[in-house]
Amino acid sequence: MANGEIPAAKLRAWWAHRQWLDGGHRGASPAQVLAATGWARSVGGTAPYLGLFARAGLGRAAVDAAVAAVEVQELPAARGCTYVLPADDFALGLAAGAGVAEAEIAAAVRHLGVTRDEVEQLCLRVSELLSATEPLEPQRIRVLAGPAARPLGEAGRRRGVSTTLPLALGLLQARGLIRRVPVNGRLDQQRYGYLRWDRAVHGEAADLARRYFSWAAPASVRHFRWFSGFNAATAKAALAPLDLVRLPGTDLLLPAELADGFDRFTVPPEPAYALVAPVDGLHLLHRDLARLLDPQDADRPDPASRTGRSLGGEADPRTHLVVDRGRIVGLWEYDLEQRELVHQLFVPMNAALRAAIDATEAFVREDLGDARAFGPDSPKSRAPRLTALRTANRYAMPGSSSGR
Repeated sequence: MANGEIPAAKLRAWWAHRQWLDGGHRGASPAQVLAATGWARSVGGTAPYLGLFARAGLGRAAVDAAVAAVEVQELPAARGCTYVLPADDFALGLAAGAGVAEAEIAAAVRHLGVTRDEVEQLCLRVSELLSATEPLEPQRIRVLAGPAARPLGEAGRRRGVSTTLPLALGLLQARGLIRRVPVNGRLDQQRYGYLRWDRAVHGEAADLARRYFSWAAPASVRHFRWFSGFNAATAKAALAPLDLVRLPGTDLLLPAELADGFDRFTVPPEPAYALVAPVDGLHLLHRDLARLLDPQDADRPDPASRTGRSLGGEADPRTHLVVDRGRIVGLWEYDLEQRELVHQLFVPMNAALRAAIDATEAFVREDLGDARAFGPDSPKSRAPRLTALRTANRYAMPGSSSGR
């Protein structure tokens, strides 16, 4: 590993390269993309579709077909959060998230008068009700389960658990015995049904660490702990079997087998533009937004903030992102009423950037219909962000470009 300070531009371009955001991966399958670049965070929005389109030009039909064929699947994984995973990682993803379901049951036992035995009995009842081919929605399961799924009253509602059914569904998912599927086959909708399943659950902390650093390196222990949810002791044990080297002058770690490639890597001279969601892996694998911003951009006002915060002061972006070789060079949202992509750019418009914007706009308009960032996002809730982007365009800084 060469000595000397590592330019931020090199780090950003390397991260984009490892995230397949530098072009050259057209034709890859959804499972191949996710295996190489990391699990795609799904929060009821279009992030998985946008990420797969940006990396491999995949349309919604191809992604939905992979979901239907169980080549990829939305599962509770790291930190108990839902991600879209490739089939080879189902067992590890479930193992990574298993502790969260157990913690939720322990909290219900402690605070809501639930017993472990009644949850297990409800699990058995749900397993009897489900088939492997015809999904049942939660409301129907609750009716068919009868008194086995009991209400938890006001105390339960305050804790976000109105009945015992979510506890059983969460436990069965964590055990790989059921899977949640979108009712209409789309990942960006929030109507789900459940199918009986039988999937192994296994994997060690070191396995998750190995996967993580293949996707996200260079990354720090802090970055890995954010992604995994591990405490300091578990993270240390997970990293111990890995052959990691530290980048000089940083707290960033890199698998030894990537070190020579990183040393030889240079920032590509030509831009590589991509339009991605706020929870895209380029950001969320590290959750360290400032590393993707040039200093002059970090000081820009966040157009979606009501308190005048700067972009560099945010933990997460509040809008979709335009990136170039790992650097955030703009923000965007989709105006459903006007059926157009609205953007604020930090760099001058050129033909390549125009082509990337037009391609994403067409993909959203024709394939997705909308570009919701997450489940509760809607045209109404998005209106202030659209107004803010259009207002920012009118007062754009020198060297930036306004959008429609």
